[in-house]
Amino acid sequence: MMRPESLRNNPPLFGLLCVITAAFAFSTKAVIIKLAYGYGAQITPINLMCLRMLMSLPFFLLVLFFLERKRGQKPLLRQDFIRLLGLGVVGFYFAAYLDFVGLSYISASLERLILLLYPTFVVLLSAIFLRRAIHLREGLALLVSYIGIVVVFYEALTLDGPNIMFGSLLILGSAIAFAIYLVGCGEMVKRLGSMRFTAYAMTIACLATLLHFGLSSNAVITGLPQQVYGLALLMAVVSTVIPTFLMNAGIHRLGASPAAIISAMGPVSTIFLAYLILDERLTTVQFLGAGLVMLGVLVISTKRAVIERCESKGD
Repeated sequence: MMRPESLRNNPPLFGLLCVITAAFAFSTKAVIIKLAYGYGAQITPINLMCLRMLMSLPFFLLVLFFLERKRGQKPLLRQDFIRLLGLGVVGFYFAAYLDFVGLSYISASLERLILLLYPTFVVLLSAIFLRRAIHLREGLALLVSYIGIVVVFYEALTLDGPNIMFGSLLILGSAIAFAIYLVGCGEMVKRLGSMRFTAYAMTIACLATLLHFGLSSNAVITGLPQQVYGLALLMAVVSTVIPTFLMNAGIHRLGASPAAIISAMGPVSTIFLAYLILDERLTTVQFLGAGLVMLGVLVISTKRAVIERCESKGD
């Protein structure tokens, strides 16, 4: 058995373990949400999301407390707060809300594959707003990824009915919102550091979620089945807080490109977990489509311009 001191003396190996663990932990979120929805109609996207963020908030506040006590930290300016507010709301609150609602309509496996497209949207948004040219290699990768999604989506639509369309559009919106966040966060990550920036953005997202919950007249977080609270805590710790910081640690030791390649395998974990826990189907068509999506995303994710924007990734 490898001792902890051996891992500390081998940063690449420690980074590899961090990224693999983070990718697997992120992949459990959709399965946990689907399990929670199984406890009745009183479990809605906003009350489940509120429980997740409420339980995550103390961890992010604690990280901020220790980070802000360190010497040499750059002070936050007014424009920093404005940018953090916009990025936190779009990238973590709005994207997460669309994801939670979409999962009430589609399978965990399909959700994870659609969300995996976010690096392709980073390329497209960078081309539109930052005038970055899309080269032939990137264009072919985009085409392969979207063919893969169409293959999986067509099978799901044939087997599961029209709700798949609406749910998939919501998840697609979530992926686009997260891509917008990534395109806009590059300067802030360089200024504040990825961990400090992520902690601030996640704290803002938690507060935005609590505000949304407070404005919802029929949303409650009391009197729910006990199992739902356990699942929400599991989602907060295992699928939110731990992988967020493990991914940062992995990127720091491995570099963003290898980390992106490893984490792109997360949907495979989701597909198998959904099969084992949720009794979702495992089909040849599904694996073919998933393979095409991951192939395209891997090609896109090895491009430095995309990686620099994706290195603060959180899910």
